[in-house]
Amino acid sequence: MPTTRHQTAIQEGRLKKEDPQPVKKRVNHRRAKSEDHVKSPGKGKKPASATATAKRRGAKETGIEEKPHRKRASSEANPPSKRIRVSEDKGSEDDQSLYQSGASQTCHSAFPSFSMCGYIGTIERGHIYFFYRPRVEVEDVESIDEVRNLHMLLIPRPPEFLSSSEDNGAGSSTDPTKTEEAEMTLLSRGADAVPAAPVTRNTSKQHYRLITIGKKKLPDPAAKGRHDVFWGTVTSIGDDLLGLVEGLGPKTYETKTRGTRHSGAARLLARGGYAIVNTEARVPSKRETHLGYHISHPSPSEMGDVQASLGVYSSSSFVVQVKNPRAPATIPSMSHIKEPEYSEEIMKKVFGAGTKGRESFGLKFASVEMPELLDHPKAQLLFIAAREGSQGLETSLGEGRGEALEKAEDQEASRRIGDVFKEIGLDTEIFLPDALEGKWA
Repeated sequence: MPTTRHQTAIQEGRLKKEDPQPVKKRVNHRRAKSEDHVKSPGKGKKPASATATAKRRGAKETGIEEKPHRKRASSEANPPSKRIRVSEDKGSEDDQSLYQSGASQTCHSAFPSFSMCGYIGTIERGHIYFFYRPRVEVEDVESIDEVRNLHMLLIPRPPEFLSSSEDNGAGSSTDPTKTEEAEMTLLSRGADAVPAAPVTRNTSKQHYRLITIGKKKLPDPAAKGRHDVFWGTVTSIGDDLLGLVEGLGPKTYETKTRGTRHSGAARLLARGGYAIVNTEARVPSKRETHLGYHISHPSPSEMGDVQASLGVYSSSSFVVQVKNPRAPATIPSMSHIKEPEYSEEIMKKVFGAGTKGRESFGLKFASVEMPELLDHPKAQLLFIAAREGSQGLETSLGEGRGEALEKAEDQEASRRIGDVFKEIGLDTEIFLPDALEGKWA
């Protein structure tokens, strides 16, 4: 029943029924004005279409971030790498290839992560040997005074978990088919610092690096502070141990004043495993390179005066730096030594030539950003005493590497002395094993 005249007129047909008016939404004029101000096109630019504006507003309301469109051809031409992840400032492909070789961002794996201009984590591991050479015309060495040189031999090896039981060949190459599998494998702590077993095949093809230590001894890690600093020089590198054995062997030569002179063969005083680790830092210039080792031969109970006099301990570590070859000599007596010629990529990325330091050559010293810095004859190294003992080794290498390396070398200690000499091609009749007993003549 109609209750008003308006309803009665509609019922009698005199008025047409109208649809109800939609409820109007309240508009926040301040917000609309602010959005229009921000999104207003600049001078000389076409205003956005209504459709595009609606899409943007819709995306904003739903919390979806609008991303710019990318050209399909560009993404197909440069597919992303699955194994190499670097910072946004990548540089050219040639620059990257200088530093990366199976690098991964997983610092606990065998592959160090690539950061800024070098590697972080374990950059190398292998077997280490210490030799001393007697002075000319000295057969029975009675003290360090009769020692002419102290040598440190590094033979890099792949990590133990990447080396199969059948692959015991020469060199430090790894099986490329296992690389990606190893990156996804859950490894024990410190596994990246444990080297593969020494080469036992009858071959001399192994990469090596011989470093001569100044002052005829290694720096003392027990010294207070870091004032015990010694120099080292890369005197020989190669891929065939025959050249190494020849260089360490006995020498006979003629002189005008003294006639025939004889120098005895170098003598092995210690053997073990080593790892080179780069610590993580906010800037590359603050990064430190630690070289830590643990001795398998002789055993701790057999370490004697020979090892103590030459600064070789059962476990120890050093901070290692590389001198910029373009920087002036720090020691006047070394000014005549011809230094290596690094590539321009290394000079810029490692030493910061033209960008770092007060001089045009960049930094005077740098951490060992990659092992290639050590593979240059006459490269000058600075050894700074770090820490001694098992705890010191673990502190320097970090993340269980010291403990893993010590455990592996303790297992190697059961090998016979003859096998140790054989693994680097030394004849025990020429290279006397007496020094391994820890006593001078």
